[in-house]
Amino acid sequence: MIKEIDWSDFQSLRSTIPTVDVRSPLEFATGHVPNAINIPLLNNEERVAVGTDYKLKGQREAIRTGFRLVGPRLNEIVDAATKVAKNNEMIVHCWRGGMRSTNFSQFVGMVGINTFVVKGGYKAYRQKAHEFFKRPYKIILLSGCTGSGKSEMLRTLKQQGEQVVDLEGMANHKGSAFGGLMMPPQPTTEQFENDLFEELLKFDIFKPVWVEDESIAIGKIFLPNDFWTAMRQSPVVMLDVVKEVRVQRLVDEYGGADREQFLESMKRITKKLGGQHFKAAQEKLDQNEMNDVMEILLTYYDKAYLGSLEKRKPTILGHTEWNGKSPAIAAKRLIEISKQKAIANGN
Repeated sequence: MIKEIDWSDFQSLRSTIPTVDVRSPLEFATGHVPNAINIPLLNNEERVAVGTDYKLKGQREAIRTGFRLVGPRLNEIVDAATKVAKNNEMIVHCWRGGMRSTNFSQFVGMVGINTFVVKGGYKAYRQKAHEFFKRPYKIILLSGCTGSGKSEMLRTLKQQGEQVVDLEGMANHKGSAFGGLMMPPQPTTEQFENDLFEELLKFDIFKPVWVEDESIAIGKIFLPNDFWTAMRQSPVVMLDVVKEVRVQRLVDEYGGADREQFLESMKRITKKLGGQHFKAAQEKLDQNEMNDVMEILLTYYDKAYLGSLEKRKPTILGHTEWNGKSPAIAAKRLIEISKQKAIANGN
């Protein structure tokens, strides 16, 4: 049985029925529905061959080429589908919900697997994601100087039941020139957007959403323009942490990093740091005096951060001082600030 389903059906079924993406491995690697399983009908080279025949010889010849290429692997494809299917059912999609998903469904249907083909395919999923990036979320930006522990505070807010988007966690990058140190590879921007979309799907649009104050780029990842624009227009709650605590937090976080990699990261901000400061930081790095290194780096980062804040002039809801200990207490104060502002606005 092959049944076409729309977005709402897909949302209700995907939690109990496995989703299979039949696009090529390269398409899948560029971006896919989280938790989907890739069983490509055509591999990367075969997809190119079919596409070339379509352009040069027309649809009929492209179809014949596809059948010729898939034929030898048909048993392998059906075996993979049999292992993935749950109760002989699966959700299937390709790029636009067209020929690849239909043919795949027909092949696996011969061995008794029922398929639900997503109308519009992955393209429809991406369109829905961009619709969600435009929604009017009640974003509250958590801001503070480098080393303030904003990521830790976001995790604590989430533990206390708040709606939180951890952009740096999704991006596998901590935002600064050193943000990629000791981190796994970053996803593609497309996959990052998909992961962000999945988080937004869980949220109550009428409740606050806490997000770290970020630039539009996190490492090589770029935030969706609509979502970032909304962030720029959102109010800010400041996390105030004294410099000594921030220095120690950064030492704890980056002290174990490879020194050559750390130096290469530091070279990226040589111009902004200034030659004299860079040389001083490099000497301290060579002497393994990481507290002094961080002290010098924060001179630059604090100046850049405060200058950016002054230039932007966001609406600041309030400040919370934090000594780096007992994050639960600081998180409660942040929540109180947000609630007081909501009451003042009549929300």
